[in-house]
Amino acid sequence: MKNRLPELLSLPKIEDPRGNLTFVEGLVHVPFEIKRVYWIYDVPGGVSRGGHAFREQEEFIIALSGSFDVEVNHGCGSQRVHLNRSYYGLYIPNGLWRHLDNFSTNSTALVLSSTDYDESDYIRDYEEYLQYRNNR
Repeated sequence: MKNRLPELLSLPKIEDPRGNLTFVEGLVHVPFEIKRVYWIYDVPGGVSRGGHAFREQEEFIIALSGSFDVEVNHGCGSQRVHLNRSYYGLYIPNGLWRHLDNFSTNSTALVLSSTDYDESDYIRDYEEYLQYRNNR
């Protein structure tokens, strides 16, 4: 499997004086079929979310409201992306360690997932993750 990196992708934005509209379609705007959708909200100040990697799952993360940072680590370095517009999202391929932090008040992170929930897909220990990356 080739090593892929995160990518900031733009979504359609239909502007209207009554309010804008943005949408996302699997295999059109994101490079996978969407199997699951969840959102993270009411995150207390100073708290980070995530802190894990997935063996199979790919994600697309959107700042639906407010802002937050996503730090993605591929075992040899990291990339930090600030999300604050609902018409952009961060595509995160499988096999990358990630965490979200720096949540603004009333922010909501919308996450589109390529798989159904499977606890065995998670790598929650960073040392285990580094071993996983070295064996790929």
